[in-house]
Amino acid sequence: MVISPILPQIGTQLNIPTSALGSLVSVYTLMVGSLAIISGPISDKIGRRRILLLGTTLMTCALIMHHFVVGYYSFLLVRILSGIAGGILSGSAVAYIGDFFPYNRRGWATGWVMSGMAFGQIAGIPLGILLASQYGFKFPFYMFALAMGMTSILIWLRIPQPDVELSQEPLTIRKSANTYRNMLKQREIAAAAVAYFMMFMGLSFFIIYLPYWLAESLNASPQLIATMFIVGGLANVLTGPQAGKLSDRIGRKTIVIVSNLGLSLVMVCATVFTRELWLAYPLYFIIMVLVAMRISPFSALLTALVSDSNRGALMSLTVALGQFGFAIGGTLAGPLYTNFGYQSSSLVGALAMLITAGVIHTLVPEPDIN
Repeated sequence: MVISPILPQIGTQLNIPTSALGSLVSVYTLMVGSLAIISGPISDKIGRRRILLLGTTLMTCALIMHHFVVGYYSFLLVRILSGIAGGILSGSAVAYIGDFFPYNRRGWATGWVMSGMAFGQIAGIPLGILLASQYGFKFPFYMFALAMGMTSILIWLRIPQPDVELSQEPLTIRKSANTYRNMLKQREIAAAAVAYFMMFMGLSFFIIYLPYWLAESLNASPQLIATMFIVGGLANVLTGPQAGKLSDRIGRKTIVIVSNLGLSLVMVCATVFTRELWLAYPLYFIIMVLVAMRISPFSALLTALVSDSNRGALMSLTVALGQFGFAIGGTLAGPLYTNFGYQSSSLVGALAMLITAGVIHTLVPEPDIN
């Protein structure tokens, strides 16, 4: 979300080929996935609060390191460092909600937390786009470093460690590998992992080159792309808490399946109907509504599939697979966009969403809400 809207500026300012820009997103997500797998069992052992403090501090430093970017390879390096910090944070952030709230309120809580991210999208990402066009692509990363540093202080001062049972098992590579292996032997967890992978891979095929396509085909300026992200953020804020709250009452699966089917339809229609720039705004609004509809309910559903002492490992595993899917999609989206155009990317993304809906409908159970 940080880097995708400013890919055109990055490509221009660093003279990076269009086909290589997607790898700057992919390498980050690969590192997030790799470190999430490692940090999940650690958070089950030492608690989520310590992991969140470590992750936010490292992310602050990694964002500051963007100052030293001079070309493609140096940018790739700092994206790797950022991905390490993001991997430490990702699974633990969602697992913390599972620790702190009962299952029948996790949809509501996750929705509000995700709406906080959407507020950041409304204020931070459009501002980052405008700052990148005015002062260069590095400036937004400085601002995000400041925000992340403040987050670290907030966690230190105000966020408690939930009173949950932590893992008493020894923290070894073999034990962690066995934990993941045993979880994946359970059909519902394996299916949820596949669904998470396909869901994020499909989204990356569609979303990474969307700003680039709008800039090339419809001459969208950085300012117009910034306002599009404001519209998307508003959709996220309006939808996230309501979708989470609704899922607490009627269940998670239906909402997640409907959102994936809706995304598939929108992706198919995107390049057909977006012939004028103003149409990109309702398009992106609908996309963010559908994305927000599935994130909170699906995250809440996942937290109920294992015990407290394994929740960090499960959330980190699914986040890791989601990031791997996003990385694969981002890597393939570049050559696909360059050789066959944006429509091919959107069609592949739509197919992935259909597969996700089918897997969730068939193989992922709906836990008892009460």
